[in-house]
Amino acid sequence: MGGGGKMKELNLHCATPADTQTVGESLGRLLRGGDLVALEGELGSGKTTFCQGVGRGLGLREALTSPTYLLCNEYLADAGPVLHMDAYFRARLDSLLGEGFIERLSEGPVVLLEWADQVAEWLPAERLTLRLAPQPGGGRSLSFLADGIRAQELLGLLAGSLLDSGISVEPTGI
Repeated sequence: MGGGGKMKELNLHCATPADTQTVGESLGRLLRGGDLVALEGELGSGKTTFCQGVGRGLGLREALTSPTYLLCNEYLADAGPVLHMDAYFRARLDSLLGEGFIERLSEGPVVLLEWADQVAEWLPAERLTLRLAPQPGGGRSLSFLADGIRAQELLGLLAGSLLDSGISVEPTGI
């Protein structure tokens, strides 16, 4: 599996919210401007918890908070702007995207989009999708799907960085 191959899928089990943040932090260290992480999962599945870890990995000095009612929170990381968006209220986000905000996404920020499945038609072809799901008995599963070369490289790097973390890693589609 190594630390840099390309992968299309990666499945993880996180026993605690801290584990979920650890995976997010590991990914955050790898992200750069232009990367989009599309998060999917039911209410309470850990999307914002994961994003908080990503923020730490990106070097944010403030904690990410849920953008549900604001639609988008913008942060400045060492590597540039980070947009943490939420599509839970789809009609409001459709309006924002339709009014030209989509061009802002093409300017190169890191984008973390919760409830991404609500606006699938707006998503770029190149993206890393994460599906989070609570598991019976506790913890949650994290299932990554990489669409595009950059996303596949990110996933390979992430898998390599998690080898010594104690988090259960199940690579598929290598």
